[in-house]
Amino acid sequence: MIKWLLRRRLAEFERSFNYDVSYTREILDASPRALLALGRIKALATYRRDVPKNAYYTAKLVAARNEDCGPCTQLVVTMAERAGVPSDMLRAVLARDERAMNENVALGFRFTEAVLAHAPQADDLREEVMRRWGKRALVSLAFAITAARLYPTVKYALGYGKACTRVSVGGTPLPVRRQAA
Repeated sequence: MIKWLLRRRLAEFERSFNYDVSYTREILDASPRALLALGRIKALATYRRDVPKNAYYTAKLVAARNEDCGPCTQLVVTMAERAGVPSDMLRAVLARDERAMNENVALGFRFTEAVLAHAPQADDLREEVMRRWGKRALVSLAFAITAARLYPTVKYALGYGKACTRVSVGGTPLPVRRQAA
């Protein structure tokens, strides 16, 4: 019964987001408990307090792009669009065009990039995040970055990773720049 219910929920997610969940079906076949454990990550992945929505989704998008410039990145774009993040901001993040970002998006972008690179600038950017939005916002960004990296890592470990592909924002496909020019 539990497998039937989980399969149904996976199929709903797959249809809703046009996202291949084959890797989760493999986990379910191996162990329903393992899939339930992975599902517990949702609380971490969706925690957002005090941080602007645009900055939050920017952190998720930068982290996902860092791990996978294909289906997982597209999933974050789709979720951000559904949450109301403007397409021009998502395009700017994917193109790494800070001049086209608003202040909140630019801070989320620079902070996430510095964290992923373990760069010394992360310290100053962390202070700016806390000054602007507070400690809960910092925790929210930390969780967003971590969760966005987890799913692509699981997919690649299970052999479901995909090569870089174009990502569609607002119905327009565009290439993804993973590294600075």
